[in-house]
Amino acid sequence: MVNKPAGLLSVPGRGAGKQDSLATRVQAEFSDALVVHRLDMATSGLLVFARGAEMQRYLSRLFRERRMEKSYVAVVAGQIKPAVGEINLPLISDWPNRPRQKVDLAIGKHSLTRYLLLDNDATTDTSRVKLEPVTGRTHQLRVHLAIIGHPIVGDALYGGNAARRLLLHARMLSFDHPLSEKPLILVCEPPF
Repeated sequence: MVNKPAGLLSVPGRGAGKQDSLATRVQAEFSDALVVHRLDMATSGLLVFARGAEMQRYLSRLFRERRMEKSYVAVVAGQIKPAVGEINLPLISDWPNRPRQKVDLAIGKHSLTRYLLLDNDATTDTSRVKLEPVTGRTHQLRVHLAIIGHPIVGDALYGGNAARRLLLHARMLSFDHPLSEKPLILVCEPPF
């Protein structure tokens, strides 16, 4: 488990100026560490790396089969209602406006996000929410919240209020330990 800071790539990008990433930093210390999943550059929080190819296959399968429970915390614009809900809208890449994604009811891929209101702040007109992406599409949480009128604070790409960073954090991962098969819950609290 590694706590990725906001603003750092999960894996190296294309070009000489985009080689610094969490993966390269972890691999400098643990040469057998392999990437299992990613977070957007602007998102902070939990990332799991596998130690070796066999463990990478196992953990990747957990994500693919949706046996990896994950939750995020975000601060969004407005007072979100109802307090518990689902956003079930298909997503697709917005090619002319990459890296943006968009809702496409005809050919988009199934995308489901569950949310739970944690707190409202009337002074700033924001809500703190727990987010559970059932599917794992690119920018899924960001697009889903923006489309229902509650963009994540700091999300310049999808219309969020200005902030020093995107207020989205991968807080929890839970899965059965590959060796003991006992439930393992990893938690990293958000810095905001």
